[in-house]
Amino acid sequence: MALIRWEPAAELNTIQNEMNRLFNTFFGQPAPAGRGGAPSRRWIPAMDLIETADQYVLRADLPGLSDDDVNIQLEDNVLTISGERRTQQEHQEEGYYRIERAFGGFARSLTLPEGVDPDGVQAHFDRGVLEIRIPKPEQKKPLQVQITLGTHPTGDTKTIESSDKADPQANSRDPVPASA
Repeated sequence: MALIRWEPAAELNTIQNEMNRLFNTFFGQPAPAGRGGAPSRRWIPAMDLIETADQYVLRADLPGLSDDDVNIQLEDNVLTISGERRTQQEHQEEGYYRIERAFGGFARSLTLPEGVDPDGVQAHFDRGVLEIRIPKPEQKKPLQVQITLGTHPTGDTKTIESSDKADPQANSRDPVPASA
């Protein structure tokens, strides 16, 4: 009988792969097969979102893509960046090689605040970095009403007196002025 060394890291890797397969099956995203039947990685480009005083700036790393490979869509305050990075086929006759870069379609969505002007959104693509500038919506300013103290807006004032017969002194001490 041969002794087999236990490697906990390999066990954890196996468990992680099985959990990923389970979640992909549950959420309806089958793992696409790469070379040799091994599952390939899904590509999700990294994005940064920065807030300045008057706008939001979104930067997405899209290496190897051109502006024709990327689609930007704004609908119902949801900004969606989508596109596809295609594989570059290499032919090698001897040995083997390894492909670690992920390829395929992607889509990233970001919900914007209410009131963003779609005509003010600007996109710029340079050296594999997509930059989208989104102007902040104007904040609704509260309406302020000036209060004047001690004066009446109109010169006509009336005094309201009590008609309560039970207590003739009820309102006689403090008459209340009222407008006409």
